[in-house]
Amino acid sequence: MTGDHPQDGESPAGGISRAMADLAACLRFFSRLPVPCVNKTDNPAALPDFSRAAWVMPLAGAVLALPGALVLLVAGATALPGMVVAILAVGVGIAVTGGLHEDGLADVVDGFFGAGTAERRLEIMKDSRIGAFGTLALVLSVLLKVALVTALLERHAALPAALLLVCAEAGSRAVMAGVWCVLPPARPGGLASLCGTPSPRGAALAAALGGGALLAAVAVVPLAAAMTALFLTLLTAAGIRGLALAKIGGHTGDVLGAAQQVAVLSILLGLCAAA
Repeated sequence: MTGDHPQDGESPAGGISRAMADLAACLRFFSRLPVPCVNKTDNPAALPDFSRAAWVMPLAGAVLALPGALVLLVAGATALPGMVVAILAVGVGIAVTGGLHEDGLADVVDGFFGAGTAERRLEIMKDSRIGAFGTLALVLSVLLKVALVTALLERHAALPAALLLVCAEAGSRAVMAGVWCVLPPARPGGLASLCGTPSPRGAALAAALGGGALLAAVAVVPLAAAMTALFLTLLTAAGIRGLALAKIGGHTGDVLGAAQQVAVLSILLGLCAAA
């Protein structure tokens, strides 16, 4: 695999071009946005190479959060109830990603808690049908996210709440990169393994960007709130890693999606708990 950003011997201009191409590839991979070809380095038909591009995942998370944040900003300036505004913002965010990570969360909960062996768990996770466990997890996670975004909107103005939502989504993608880096593939040949495993350096850069996003939240919330969010994020990453190892022996794309979903809820909980 090629090196992390920038590649050895690559000019600064080449490094920027590659970074833009990697960001575009991540946006296509994690969303339904019609991202055009950004430069000659970019191949819209190719899968992202996360062994190199993992560091841009928090940036992609921030970009993907912008439509929902914009809805929060605009609708929050109206007389609409805070919960209605939050539902609209969360709904737009789900539409942007096509519910990709929400689907992963449902599959993981169905598989991890619906069977007694790793083989059967992986089989359930691969099944496109959703079970009772997955349905309940999906409903509860969306309700919790709506409630937390509502709380942010009610405690702060629309603009600060929108900023916090972007910070939370960026930080959650850093957790995804970290979990991906430290876990082996549970299903060799799966989509996550085909895209390459993030290198330790790439995961560390993603963590730095995600941590920076949480620190940026200090512009809105007390330092204690940002530190609580950071602590819960680290706890989430460790918990998902341990659970995935115990249940299936590694990661799948569904595990990574579930990690993102639990992480964003953890961050929002931290921002609300100490605010």
